[in-house]
Amino acid sequence: MTDVMGPAGPGTAEAEHRALDAYSSVVTSVADLLIPSVASLKVMRAVRGGRRAEGAGSAVVVTPDGFLLTSAHVVGTASEGVAGFADGRQLDFEVVGRDELSDLAVIRVSGGNLPAAILGDADDLRVGQLVVAIGNPLGFEGSLSAGIVSALGRSFATRSSGHVRFVENVIQTDAALHPGNSGGALSDSAGRVVGVNTAIVGPGIGQGLGLAVPVNHTTRRIIATLMSEGRVRRAFLGIAGGPRPLPPKAARELDRSAGVEVVQVVEGSPAAAAGIQREDIIVEVSGTVVEDGSDLQRLMTGDLIGRPTDVLVFRHDRLRRIIVEPTELTPSG
Repeated sequence: MTDVMGPAGPGTAEAEHRALDAYSSVVTSVADLLIPSVASLKVMRAVRGGRRAEGAGSAVVVTPDGFLLTSAHVVGTASEGVAGFADGRQLDFEVVGRDELSDLAVIRVSGGNLPAAILGDADDLRVGQLVVAIGNPLGFEGSLSAGIVSALGRSFATRSSGHVRFVENVIQTDAALHPGNSGGALSDSAGRVVGVNTAIVGPGIGQGLGLAVPVNHTTRRIIATLMSEGRVRRAFLGIAGGPRPLPPKAARELDRSAGVEVVQVVEGSPAAAAGIQREDIIVEVSGTVVEDGSDLQRLMTGDLIGRPTDVLVFRHDRLRRIIVEPTELTPSG
């Protein structure tokens, strides 16, 4: 008699059961570990005679003494609100600092002895890896959704007072995200927070497509700066540009293939004062290789503000070194 069970026989069913059991064990362990560390936020604005609700979202406890990490767009321009926790506590919070250009913000609650989450490193993630999202979607506190890392290395644009910046190495996941998840945790299977949920594509555009700001070396520095200083200082050159293949001569001389072509120089900017011109191709800043806009963006840290900085450009078949003194990127800068 022909074996009609084929490859889907009892042995396969048992293997699938074991796999589902392992999957459930991972998700439930992440839930046990992280639900106490994720708060639901009610963002408030002080008005005459009291406070007015401004919005809602989620946040992740990062220190036992009351610092929480969330999304800048969740708190917006508000300065306070209420954080609700799984143990029933409702604690007032104040906004310590926000950085719209990374879509990260830090708040602090009035109580202490909080269960801090463990921060992981998104640079270690792999496509297909299991991730769990925890937050406050549509007002349902402590909600979980699980999925995989759908893609890595995505980017999305953020804007602040006319300045546009691309958040790089964004995590794409198919774990279900809804309004209110923003600011909540994206966790790996060990319960380490590897991302801050920030954006949902849809409805009517793409379901099952969510984005999270990665937790890595770069964002850890931003978080620490927001905790200590309340803002992130960035250097301003005053150019707009994009990647461009290097001419053969420059490519041979530098042993690389691309740089950033200057397509606009802002009038009165540090770049203009230093003599950087349209069609210059920037290939290094302070000795660090620049091949695309994200390379240049990462180098514009507060350390460069007011400091003479060596910029290597390719112009008219020659490499030229230009000294630029970046200023601070400000809302009017």
